[in-house]
Amino acid sequence: MRSFFEWATENQVMDQPWLVLGKGPSFSKKDQFVHDYKLLGLNHVARDQFVDVAHIIDLDVVDQLGEVLMEQCGIVVMPWIPHIKNRAGRQSLQQIIAVNPTLQALDHQQRLFYYNLHSGRERQGDSPVVFARFFSAEAAIRLLAMVGVGTIRTLGIDGGNTYSADFKDLENKTLLANGLSSFNKQFKEFAKIIMENDLDLAPADIPSPIKVYVATQEEQMLAVKVLEYSIRKHASMSVEVIPIHRTEIATPLPKDEKNHPRTPFSFQRFLIPEMAGYQGRAIYLDSDMQVFKDIKDLWTLPFNGAQLLAVKEPGSSGRRPQFSVMLLDCEALKWRIGDIVSALDKGELDYEALMYDMSVAETISADIDPIWNSLERYQDGETALVHYTDMTTQPWVCSTNPLGYLWVRDLMEAVANGFISYDYIKEHSDKGYIRPSLLYQLDHGLEDGLLLPKAARQMDRNYRAPFTAIHRHGAAPWQNKKAWFKALIRHFLLKTRIAVLWRKIDNVLHLYD
Repeated sequence: MRSFFEWATENQVMDQPWLVLGKGPSFSKKDQFVHDYKLLGLNHVARDQFVDVAHIIDLDVVDQLGEVLMEQCGIVVMPWIPHIKNRAGRQSLQQIIAVNPTLQALDHQQRLFYYNLHSGRERQGDSPVVFARFFSAEAAIRLLAMVGVGTIRTLGIDGGNTYSADFKDLENKTLLANGLSSFNKQFKEFAKIIMENDLDLAPADIPSPIKVYVATQEEQMLAVKVLEYSIRKHASMSVEVIPIHRTEIATPLPKDEKNHPRTPFSFQRFLIPEMAGYQGRAIYLDSDMQVFKDIKDLWTLPFNGAQLLAVKEPGSSGRRPQFSVMLLDCEALKWRIGDIVSALDKGELDYEALMYDMSVAETISADIDPIWNSLERYQDGETALVHYTDMTTQPWVCSTNPLGYLWVRDLMEAVANGFISYDYIKEHSDKGYIRPSLLYQLDHGLEDGLLLPKAARQMDRNYRAPFTAIHRHGAAPWQNKKAWFKALIRHFLLKTRIAVLWRKIDNVLHLYD
């Protein structure tokens, strides 16, 4: 018996796109897609669809499929130590073959291949170890990525806690038999696989990649990089992050100074449909943001007839709907920046209505959950996106933002994982784009700027952030009294010895997130 890695190399599977099929609800759409891919089926999928590769972790599945497995796949791939009832067994695949007729026949036909799953107590040969934390889809996708497959689509791997109607008969037998409440936890692992392997992964029935357009300028590009890292570390499908200021589309300036954009990037959002070729969806974000949840949840929101979705502000905030986070239907929005500026010049368009009511969109729905634009507020496990609205306290220019440790944490992770180079940060420091003390935090592994020693704080004494040359945001920082009160308490704790212990505990717990 040979390893799957040998088979994959001989058959050059890395040169072909693959579709991984699970038993979830979207399996019912398979007939629309199966002809465009090589197919890998998880567990019982081979019962209902012929697949090139049947990936089976649990020996129970082999026993349940029996002869059907022989007819419904090209090859079978299993861990060297298969699972029995969701736990790693004690026998190797080689030992099991001797008493299992189905596996014996497959092995005789040279259609049975193995790999080393991390849960196995024994390793075979020098075949790489494949890690799967929660579900078999993680192992299958990581396995394909490790053999060099660059493009993977999925169906029937949907999250939630139901099967497709095709597998209803199995719900009382195999559904979430590992004791978890839903399949959602696997998405966090998908994000890691994408990051580790530069993988193009997405559900076959969802437009891909997720396109995120960010309003920014060169001075803010470190913030954009951290934003991108924060998006990717949580995204269960592929993402493309596009800094809008690097487009070649020219943005004319209105003749009347009162209509001039308040910041260099105020008009950038209106370029998106043209940049996208007036096709598909687009997410718009500002550069001064950080993401904490899977952006696929935002990407897949239904338009329900609207051209644009905006964030619905909490009733207690006293704010109107915000347009710093948007989902755009680029086919429906025929924006051209030249036409918009011309309308401003002719008095046909009001600047305030343009910027604060998005009046160039005919139909707007404020249906995006407020968790996707949390203005200077954060609740662990709930917040999807923090918006650092006050330029004077943004973590890359100010060390005392009470939420700055969240941003610096992702910056440190991005450096450790090779996503952002230290030299890139040093270059931005030398140009004055970021505060000097940020390098001190990186050098000393210090997440929280509130813990900086006096000497490090002194480094920022003469620093002047780039935003001082342009108009400031109108946002009032920390207007939420509850958030401000909590920040004060936290600031006090950080000035005591209790804080040092608290941060150490927080860092340890973070390893198990």
